[in-house]
Amino acid sequence: MKFKTNSVLAGVGAAAVLLLPALALAQAAAPAAAAAAPAAPKFDTGDTAWMLTSTALVLMMTIPGLALFYGGMVRKKNVLSTVMQSFAITCLISVLWLIVGYSLAFTPGSSIVGGLGRIFMSGLALDSVHDLAKTVPETVFMCFQLTFAIITPALIAGAFAERMKFSAMMWFMALWSLIVYAPIAHWVWGGGFLGDWGVLDYAGGTVVHINAGVAGLVCALVIGKRKGFGTENMAPHNLVYSVIGAALLWVGWFGFNAGSAVGASPNAGMAMAVTQFASAAAALAWMFAEWVTRGKPSVLGIISGAVGGLVAITPASGFVTPMGALAIGIIAGLVCFWGATGLKKAMGYDDSLDAFGVHGIGGFVGAILTGVFAVEVIGGEGKKGLIDGNAGQVLTQLWGSLVCIAWCAIATFIILKVVDALIGLRVTTEEEVEGLDINMHGETIH
Repeated sequence: MKFKTNSVLAGVGAAAVLLLPALALAQAAAPAAAAAAPAAPKFDTGDTAWMLTSTALVLMMTIPGLALFYGGMVRKKNVLSTVMQSFAITCLISVLWLIVGYSLAFTPGSSIVGGLGRIFMSGLALDSVHDLAKTVPETVFMCFQLTFAIITPALIAGAFAERMKFSAMMWFMALWSLIVYAPIAHWVWGGGFLGDWGVLDYAGGTVVHINAGVAGLVCALVIGKRKGFGTENMAPHNLVYSVIGAALLWVGWFGFNAGSAVGASPNAGMAMAVTQFASAAAALAWMFAEWVTRGKPSVLGIISGAVGGLVAITPASGFVTPMGALAIGIIAGLVCFWGATGLKKAMGYDDSLDAFGVHGIGGFVGAILTGVFAVEVIGGEGKKGLIDGNAGQVLTQLWGSLVCIAWCAIATFIILKVVDALIGLRVTTEEEVEGLDINMHGETIH
């Protein structure tokens, strides 16, 4: 028995000796196998919570913010149609974003447009992550970007308020969002050529504001002036609505700019701070300019100036200091005041609610001044402003802005002409005189 036991022990020992090399190899291979397997995403609850909040804030900018801001500035007979435009655009762009818009803007493709990897949200799962937002679920990033895609075409509607057919507006916005907005978003943020050029646009100076402003100007020129423009009183019917709308835009803009940090981070805090300072400075600059030139500071003027400052700081919000924001705000307030008054009068176009004067001009000023005031310590990615001797970034900003202007203007013109040929753009003279509320929607505010 002893012999047999010893024999068994000897056999076990021999087997162990033989197995040691195999065990060593297995242990060595285990880390390699683990490294080869894709790591599970590590979502940050703080980042996710802030991005959920930011998404809600930016959606609030359109409904009810922009709806009230624009609705208060039109005549009483057109208030419902104006509010309806913002609400309908929100619904329309949401569905288009699901079908193909998000995929064209933010999935890998060419340097011109994204691919079809997320068409109908294919492959979007609970644990999906986008390369631009690795600490939050892709569903949150996708919805955040959707709110930008919603407000951009909604801004355009201010330029042709009170005279475009509702059906034409829906067709135009659908085509414009896919042909103009999605590619430009891809160029700047989604891996396209403008991002490769080094164009800085933290939260949408080119993608949102220059884009919407230029499209608005083209719409105003193609559709023509309102009946009685320049001879009839077209003053806002309810500035209280507009003040409430502007206030909601201001609050929502913290989600717009600070949310573009894609996390609860120091960059988000700085973006929030500079947003506040620029908007306040621009509101005062517009107010004082109007006070000096016209004798009285108006409510419409101060809220328009605030929005102009918010527009101008948008591309710069992740790259500038509070003092840079103060300068941007003052400059934007003065230039937007001129754009909405002197320039519009000199050129003679009817930009009903100053979509171009505030967003187009404010966006362009902000994009250029981003190159002037961007500082490396804040997030200029190695770039320094003109004050630090880097004029190259200003030129980069200029070229990026001009490319967006050119594509937006050409594509918008073509889309308008196609829609006009198919169903017509403008309401009849009788409908315009009586009002769009009753003729387009069969309702009035009474």
